Order: sequence, then C-alpha cells, then structure tokens
Amino acid sequence: METVLRAASMYLLLMVVLKIAGRRTLLEMTSFDLILLLIISEATQQALLGNDFSVTGASLTIITLIVVDILFGMMKSRFPRVDRLIDGTAMILVEEGEVLSGRARRAGISIDDIMTAARSQGLERFDQIKFAILEKNGKISIIPVST
Repeated sequence: METVLRAASMYLLLMVVLKIAGRRTLLEMTSFDLILLLIISEATQQALLGNDFSVTGASLTIITLIVVDILFGMMKSRFPRVDRLIDGTAMILVEEGEVLSGRARRAGISIDDIMTAARSQGLERFDQIKFAILEKNGKISIIPVST
C-alpha cells in the first residue's frame, strides 16, 4: 500500500509543480531543461521506489501511475472545469500584430519564443502575425495576416 500512496502522491506533486511552472516548460527544451528533467526524474524515481527495488514494487508503481492518469483523464472528459484546471485553455498572445504583454508574462512566454514560432512559418515581424496562440499543450500556433 505504501508504494501505491507514494506513486499517487508523486503524480499529484509533479502535476501541481508543472502547473505552477506553466506551459513554458512544455515548449522546446533547452539543454538546461533537459538537465532539470533528468534530475527531477532521478529524484522522482527515488521517492517512488524508496528502498524497494523489486520488480513487484516497480510494477505496482507503474500500474498506480497509469491508473491515476486514466482517472484524471476520465475526470477531465466528464468535468470541463477539471480539464480547464489541469490543462488550462488556449491563450492569445499576439492579436493583430500587437503583443499582449500581460498574458505572455503570466504564461512565462517571451517575445523570442513567439518570434521563434513565427520564423518557423517564414514570418519575420509581428505585423505579419494575425494571432499567436499558446495552445494547451504548450506549443505556440501562429496565424499569419492574410495577404
């Protein structure tokens, strides 16, 4: 039972921490982000398993994490408020070429992040962007101005 409680509590802790960190953490990873992810995964592994390195303990941990994930998925599909709380909603960052600075700052998105997404579509200036939208998955969608 201790293994199940450890797994469920670590799942919830990581969900809260990543929610607080914001969707910025879901964008393209830098080397710093990769290092941080590796350290977090090692610390999480130790917290999940404790001193139990048995196959049974690892299996029980994996099963618990999958069940908790499935339960959250079911809750999100049944209760829209839970979905918005966990995953958030899409957020407009640029509208008609104007950066909505407050929103970008709250989301932890820099102007460089927006321009990186714009350049991937061949856009070089904000006045070429009709909308830049931070999606629920952390990606930035760019809708160019029609020519």
